[in-house]
Amino acid sequence: MSQAGGRAPVVPIRMAQYGTRHGHADGKLAALRGSADVELAGVFEPDPARRAALSGPGSPYHGVRWFERAAEVLEDPTIVAVASEGRNDESLEQTAELIRAGKHVWYDKPAGDDWTGWQRTVAEARARGLRIQVGYMFRYHEGFRQIAEWARSGLLGDVFAIRAHMSTGIPTAARRVIARHPGGIFFDLAGHMLDQIVWMLGRPTEVTAFLRRDASDVPGFDDNTLGVLAYPRALAFVDIAAMEPTPLARRFEVYGTRGSAIMEPFEPAGPIRLCLADADGGHRPGEQWVPVRPQSRQALYELELATFVAVVRALRPPDRSLDHELLVQETLLRATGRIPTPPRPRPA
Repeated sequence: MSQAGGRAPVVPIRMAQYGTRHGHADGKLAALRGSADVELAGVFEPDPARRAALSGPGSPYHGVRWFERAAEVLEDPTIVAVASEGRNDESLEQTAELIRAGKHVWYDKPAGDDWTGWQRTVAEARARGLRIQVGYMFRYHEGFRQIAEWARSGLLGDVFAIRAHMSTGIPTAARRVIARHPGGIFFDLAGHMLDQIVWMLGRPTEVTAFLRRDASDVPGFDDNTLGVLAYPRALAFVDIAAMEPTPLARRFEVYGTRGSAIMEPFEPAGPIRLCLADADGGHRPGEQWVPVRPQSRQALYELELATFVAVVRALRPPDRSLDHELLVQETLLRATGRIPTPPRPRPA
């Protein structure tokens, strides 16, 4: 039976979750379970002991259907899309499996240490008409979206500097897990800020990083880090540490020849300090404070999922292209030393 006005009801798309060890996995599962646009087919976790541990009362996974084998997800044609939520050292191969199986993938960041493997996975997705959306949730943060709009529209003039601070405080157990990745805390978190920076400025000509261990008791874990991105007429700075106490002072700043925008903190979002040389875009010259509607982290996950589903249904284009998803990861791996930055050309 059709709905009022003759429109057929929208059938939810059938999705599964592959993996549970990513730091955002619980929130992504909650978004899947709460979406009217999704039928959650179930969850596959490769480790049976972890499946058992997550099944009890009080767990975010309590009551979900557990798949015993990956094939139950990969070979089910009714499952059209999957949230890839494995730990960072396992998620790229899991995502590659899903693409080979013909699934669209909502892939939690970052996209692994294997640059060649990530390129190959994206190329296969592109060839098969599949969508990979990497889980950089600040794309749906109203403050970041507003600043990006001002920067890309020219309201701030020519952007010559961006500064991003996104430190955290994590326990020793988490440091041990992240330590297996070159770059440590920079590898784990900096992609969120690089996603914003390359959206505004494109591919950097040079990437330099300072990756230090200044406070950690975990060998090989970089805990105090800075990435510097050089552009023909701009510089961007991303600093990430692992030992900042709460409340976290997360801050994002964009400076242009006609104005600047500073958001501190950005989680939860404070108002943006906008300064303009001249009146433009409905804003007066000088300093002003632009409010940002509060959004919880879970609300951002839900917006991510809603966009992903709409793209899978071909109702809208993606917010970021596959080329952009490649560029973010390339920039991250250049900073952590997994991809060498080409030497600067010598002057003629």
